[in-house]
Amino acid sequence: MKYVRPWTIAATVIAAVLLVAAVSHSVYEITSPVWFEWHVVLRKIYSVGAFTLVAYALRRALVENGRTSVVLPCILWLAAYSAAIEVLQFAYGSEEGLGWNTIDTLCGALGGALATIDLWSRRSATTP
Repeated sequence: MKYVRPWTIAATVIAAVLLVAAVSHSVYEITSPVWFEWHVVLRKIYSVGAFTLVAYALRRALVENGRTSVVLPCILWLAAYSAAIEVLQFAYGSEEGLGWNTIDTLCGALGGALATIDLWSRRSATTP
């Protein structure tokens, strides 16, 4: 039996919990108060934070599983994860248009980038 990989488990659990939250009408109502004019911007900020958390756990899981290159996989996986959330939200009745779906998917990619930004600075510091 292989040893337990805690970051792999954490990444899976965090991604699953946030996926459920993303398609929950109750969570949407709580995080989008209609009295607050900028509630959409607030939700995008929440989403980037959540995607960064998922991406950080993914980054650690990739390293834990022997990957040496994690920047691009984190960005691409989080964009795909975000796109999957958009599909599920549509299935659960969301009526956002393709423009918002695209912005939300880009928020996922941004979260992936933010979770690996320290690796970018190290790479650029060592590149002549």
